[in-house]
Amino acid sequence: MSDFPEFEVIPAVDVQDGEVVQLVGGERGTGKRYGDPVAAAERWIEAGAGTLHLVDLDGAFEGERVNAAAIEAVVESVPDGVGLQLGGGIRTAEGARDLLDLGLDRVILGTAAVETPEIVAEIDETHPGSVVVSLDAKGGEVVVSGWTEGTGLDPAEAAARYAELGAGAILFTNVDVEGQLEGIDREAVASVVEAVEIPVIASGGVASVEDVVALKEAGAAAVVVGTALYEGEFTLREAQEAADET
Repeated sequence: MSDFPEFEVIPAVDVQDGEVVQLVGGERGTGKRYGDPVAAAERWIEAGAGTLHLVDLDGAFEGERVNAAAIEAVVESVPDGVGLQLGGGIRTAEGARDLLDLGLDRVILGTAAVETPEIVAEIDETHPGSVVVSLDAKGGEVVVSGWTEGTGLDPAEAAARYAELGAGAILFTNVDVEGQLEGIDREAVASVVEAVEIPVIASGGVASVEDVVALKEAGAAAVVVGTALYEGEFTLREAQEAADET
């Protein structure tokens, strides 16, 4: 599941306090709730999702996996053939391997990859291509610890560094536009795509089918969509079909 054979629209199932939540601009406390994670996962699979993007939001802020039970319930409910990637609070190679052995296809590392880059190579040794390094950008620099601390790292330079360490893909999120339904920053995505040979998954700000198409045209291998799908701005099928026609 580490490959992205064709451009894919991936629904987000972000979990906070055991419920699906979409944050605005990565700010804690701004979330709108959308109910049970298993129900959300089943809804997106019925709508045609080939992959689900799971995030333990409390884990991202706390630095440890807080919603493990809710996430595991989703993993157990998802049929074979549907890809699963999880981020939020994964801080050790051992923890990442346990999750991959549980049935996840990809683990997403943000803070851990920035603080200890060698963790990427460590996990890649036993589970090749399964590490997605999450680079969250705010004001043009990579931020960590639940989007609260700047690192001074340029997203494109950081992406190239992690590709060398064995990352299977880069998840690039523009936090400035996250959850606001106001559109994407295409140039920021394109600069990261140009810096690496591995797939880049884009996230943040998608408000329309046109945004999805623009990200494909910018070279992204996939796009994660949250708020726009939950708010019914467009359907998963509409977005995937528009991308397929591009």
